[in-house]
Amino acid sequence: MKGPAFLKYWPPLIEVLKDFGGAGKTAEIIDSVIEKLRLSEEELEVTLKSGASKVRNSIQFARLYLVKAELMDSSTRGLWKLTEKGFDTTLDDKSTYHLFKKMQSTLSKQNSDSIVEVNEIEAEDVDDESHHSIVLNILKSLSPKGFERICKRLLIEIGIENVQIVGKPNDHGIDGTGIIKINDVVGFTIIFQCKRFKDIVSPSYIRDFRGTMQGRADKGIFITTGRFTSESKLESKRDGVPPIELIDGEKLVSLFEKYQLGLKPKTVYDVLPDFFENFE
Repeated sequence: MKGPAFLKYWPPLIEVLKDFGGAGKTAEIIDSVIEKLRLSEEELEVTLKSGASKVRNSIQFARLYLVKAELMDSSTRGLWKLTEKGFDTTLDDKSTYHLFKKMQSTLSKQNSDSIVEVNEIEAEDVDDESHHSIVLNILKSLSPKGFERICKRLLIEIGIENVQIVGKPNDHGIDGTGIIKINDVVGFTIIFQCKRFKDIVSPSYIRDFRGTMQGRADKGIFITTGRFTSESKLESKRDGVPPIELIDGEKLVSLFEKYQLGLKPKTVYDVLPDFFENFE
């Protein structure tokens, strides 16, 4: 495809959003785009200077342009949505490049400084989501006990009851337990493991965790600052064994956003020039 590398994410991003019915949470949409393109582990491991994923940042950048093209709606933070125009648009290599050149021309005439320069994409976080890498770096720098405690706080906010930390530093077994109440009478026990990982979490960690679950809980939750490989995700849902819910670094930050833990939301406004043109 002609043009900057991030343009390759435009068509699958539109397609994924259509598959989701027009809207989806940030992490879910980005994960689906990555899965649709079948990106290699080597590509996914490349990071920016900030430590943020280069691929995920490029998808964020692609979304920023699609918002400017009025194919996506940015009115709700944490939720990626297609506009009516986006629903009616199908992009291939030729139409993607044509749209990009048209937008560059328009933005150049407007002398807009509200969009990141294309040549900065390799080095800078997209401002709209720059807090993701900041939060992840903070979480990775916590002590093992500190990370366990903050995971406990998150699980309590989610609604899990009687959350207890039972693990020890460097323990490869259970880090904690809790109870999910279905109603006033019925509930089931969960166990969780929370580990700080810089990079990927291989399937062996999932299998080891499942081994510690046997006979102790109905469900397991594995929380990490890292990223699960596709093999790890398959292992977590393998038929015939207890299921394990996976919370990676991106989903972890999304949950901190949802429950406003250590994060304060702010309102951002987009200028609509067409409105003011009616008064010229």
